[in-house]
Amino acid sequence: MTLGSTQINLHEVVQEVTRIFLDYESALMRNDVDALNAYFWRHQAVTRYGICDKQLGHDALVAYRAKVPAPDFTRALHDVRITAFGPDMAVAMCEFKRSDTDLHGFQTQTWVRMPEGWRIVSAHVSMVPFQSTASP
Repeated sequence: MTLGSTQINLHEVVQEVTRIFLDYESALMRNDVDALNAYFWRHQAVTRYGICDKQLGHDALVAYRAKVPAPDFTRALHDVRITAFGPDMAVAMCEFKRSDTDLHGFQTQTWVRMPEGWRIVSAHVSMVPFQSTASP
């Protein structure tokens, strides 16, 4: 599929970003701070909106990660969707369920292929009470 001159969901790009996205999840759950920091673009324009926090710029992200304790919960990902826009950009989205809450989680990351590899340039995580949109 193409959008203008942009090819959507090139198989090799979707596979590559899916692998990196799952590697990120693994680093998150073991609280590998160095790896987590390295997944993000080292630039003042990188943005991460968390559940009760925000980081604007890579330095803010590094300072935040230094204070976050290792998780004492597990996460199960659901409905992981990777959409690639050409060979160098993709959006990763998923829902998740944490073992320590009844809230429903959502996560979105925008990944861009940089000279040093794939990096997150924007991320958003939220948790809300879940209400099904299915009909009764």
